[in-house]
This record gives sequence, C-alpha cells and structure tokens, in this order.
Amino acid sequence: MSTPVERHDLASDLVEVERVVTAHDGSAIELPPQPRMGFGKWMRTIGWRHLVGLVAVIFSAFPLVYVLSASLNPAGTLTGSNKLFDAVSLENYSKLLADESRPYLKWYVNTIVIAAVSAIGTVLIGAAAAYAFSRMRFKGRRPGLMGLLLVQMFPALLTVVAIFLLLTNLGDVFPSLGVGSRLALILVYLGGALGTNTYLMYGFFNTVPASLDEAARVDGAGHARIFFTIILRLVAPILAVVGLLSFNGTFTEFVIASVVLGNDSSKSTLAIGLYQYVSTENNTYWPIFSAGAVLAAIPVMILFLWLQKYIVSGLTAGSVK
Repeated sequence: MSTPVERHDLASDLVEVERVVTAHDGSAIELPPQPRMGFGKWMRTIGWRHLVGLVAVIFSAFPLVYVLSASLNPAGTLTGSNKLFDAVSLENYSKLLADESRPYLKWYVNTIVIAAVSAIGTVLIGAAAAYAFSRMRFKGRRPGLMGLLLVQMFPALLTVVAIFLLLTNLGDVFPSLGVGSRLALILVYLGGALGTNTYLMYGFFNTVPASLDEAARVDGAGHARIFFTIILRLVAPILAVVGLLSFNGTFTEFVIASVVLGNDSSKSTLAIGLYQYVSTENNTYWPIFSAGAVLAAIPVMILFLWLQKYIVSGLTAGSVK
C-alpha cells in the first residue's frame, strides 16, 4: 500500500508530464505554466451558468419551502406565515387528520387507487397501441396516428360537458359507470391519456430493432409473446415515464374529477377535498391546506425518486429515430 507521500509525488509527476511536449526531433519541450483564469473571464465563460442555475433553483424551491413553512406554523392565517419557520408545530397536521367532516385519509386512499389504476392501465393500453402502430402494417395506420395527434390539440376542458352528459345517460343503463363512480373517472382518464402516450411510445418502439421480432418469430413466438417477453423489457424507460406522468397528472387533476365524482365527500380525491379548505372567504384554513398539500406530495416524490433513472433516457430516446 502506497503512503500519502508517494501518492502526492505521483500526482506531481503527472502534472509535470502534462507540461512536457515532445518535438519532431525527439527532444522534450517544457511548456510554461498556464495562467490562472481571472474572475471576470471565469464569470463570462462558466460562472454565468452557475448563476443562472442558482437563480432557477431558488425560484423553483421557494414555493415548496414556503408551503412547508406554512404547514408547520400554528398561526391561523397564511399571512402569519410570511416569516419562514418562525414557529414549528404539528398542530395543522393533527387538525387535518382529526377533522371528521373532511375525511382526509379517505381522500388519500381514493386518490392513490384512482391514480395507480389509471397509470397502470394507461401504460398497458398505450404500449399495446404503440406496438401495433410500430410493428404492424394495416389500412388506416397513418390516418390513425394523425388522428391521435390532432385529438390532443384540443384542451380537455372542451370535453367536460360531453363527458358529463355521456356518463349521465350511461348511468341509467350501467349505474357503476355513471356520475359519482370512481370507475367511470378511471375510464375517462384512460381515454384522455391514450393519444399522447401512444404517440410518445410509438417513437420509442421504433428505436427497438425489428430484427429481434423476426428472430423471435422464427422460433415460433407470436405477437403476444414478443410483446410481453421481449418488447416490454426493452422499452422499460418509456413505460416508467408514461406511468409517472399519468400518475402525477391524475393525482392532482381537479376539473374532470369534480364533475364526474360530484359532491359525495367519501368518493372525493385530494384535489377536490383540499379545495374545501380554501373555497371559503375565511382564510384560517390555509395552513391546514398546506399540511394536506405536503402530505399529498409524498407519493409523487417517492415514485419520482424510484423511477428517476429511467426518466432522462425515456424522454429523449424516442425523440430521435
């Protein structure tokens, strides 16, 4: 084992080697030491990037820190929380969980179930559709892709009235799919996310060599076996990205959920339930709302940290064929 002195000498020798250049005749030419970069030049070349990054971090993190501070402040108003972490207490969290008229834990479970089922269904249906568009050649393939893309150009708010009327009439025949049904809300989420996710997965599926399908087909594998045993394993990054985006989108969605679920508090999601704390003229419930928002961010944060290794590759690989 080398001593610290030997390691220091080795580093010094490497620095000296870097300053030596061999000439054409074989003689060694020692280069002069590089001058230290001044602060002004460093700021013009590299430093401004660090400054922009620092400003972006502060701009993004301040709302999160403020909400966390407000949730820990026992003061009854949001204006009393302007001083960050002036007082720290779990009183708002205890009030949130102890409020029997507003079952926060019930909202939490409803939201996680709806978001998880919607995310899993979106991934499976979108992946199956993307595989069909990528690997199969059938009549209407290109118009179908173009149709999926054009449908996503219209905002979801335009469909709220149509969704409400459709579920109202459908509930007369199938009560489990009518207004006030969580299953109906899941189906609405699945249909709304199908176009974008299918087109996103389609670009990623095209990056997988078709020779793998042909080799598996020679061995007797059909489309179902190729899809579940080969393709899904190779496109895991885009599946993780689509699942994360779908989970996050449905977890925080408010407009469609409020229309479909109605006024039944036991079936409400977190977005609908927490709105009850801030929909009144009195602003004494804002700290409790902040406490609920902090707890609601935990599942999304855990899922993001779990899938972060797939996010970058999943978002960029499908953009270039």
